[in-house]
Amino acid sequence: MTYDLYIGDRLFSSWSMRGWLMLEKFNLPHRSHMIGLYSGTMAQDMASLAPARLVPALRLPEGTVVGESLAMAETLAERHPDAGLWPSDPAARATARWLCAEMVAGFGALRGECPMQLLHVWQGFDPSDETLADLARIETLWDHARTVSGAEQGPLFGTYSLADVFYTPVAARIIGYGLPVSRANRTYCLDLLSGPAVRQWRAMGLTVRYDPFPYRQDLPSKPWPIGGVSTAKPVSGPSINQVCPYSGKPVVEFLELDGKCWGFCNPFCRDKTVADPDAWPKFAALRATVNDS
Repeated sequence: MTYDLYIGDRLFSSWSMRGWLMLEKFNLPHRSHMIGLYSGTMAQDMASLAPARLVPALRLPEGTVVGESLAMAETLAERHPDAGLWPSDPAARATARWLCAEMVAGFGALRGECPMQLLHVWQGFDPSDETLADLARIETLWDHARTVSGAEQGPLFGTYSLADVFYTPVAARIIGYGLPVSRANRTYCLDLLSGPAVRQWRAMGLTVRYDPFPYRQDLPSKPWPIGGVSTAKPVSGPSINQVCPYSGKPVVEFLELDGKCWGFCNPFCRDKTVADPDAWPKFAALRATVNDS
């Protein structure tokens, strides 16, 4: 039972990130298919998914197409009742649904003024009063969720749920634009963005180069605060390893890290690892095997 998920560019498509996280974080098998948001091929790429017209879109194993993130979330929760997509407590579950629905329908100022970008942190961004009002509302909802759940830190309802999925791109906006929130909520944002799944999503996004860069601000920037600045770089082989740590196929592309050369089966595997070497457990295990030998 494998789902087919249709997504847009990872660095910018906040809704695509939600679709991917609701599959990835709850260990639901899936394949990702890229839709050309910026290449001009979006309508053509989505023709077989009609009447769905936006990303993400989900094709169920039996062929049914589901558009819209909240419909996807409810469908997956219904099909996988033991996966824990919603909180188990009825009051927490109702509140989590409320938070997700308000995210889908609201916060237009924040979403319009601060398009999600995962490359770096803009410095000196000055949010409008409307965006500040959206932030205040988000903090009110997060505080209410913690009152209902009793969770003082970490996921809003104690264990990771769809509420955390739906607000992860909000966290990316708060961090990426340096927006003002409480210290506790900034910590929550960094927690959401620090998990392996989000780091991997960002690393895969960094394999694509954009000129011009979408949603550019006339502001200075500083590096993304999670994962640090990678010191890995593409090089020529030969490598220590003979097969790719991800696919098990023979290596044809290479990177250098800490004075050692590592091989991969294709440029995408290499480049996602160059972007954030520590985001990938299989690569970390390979490095550990060599370093411990």
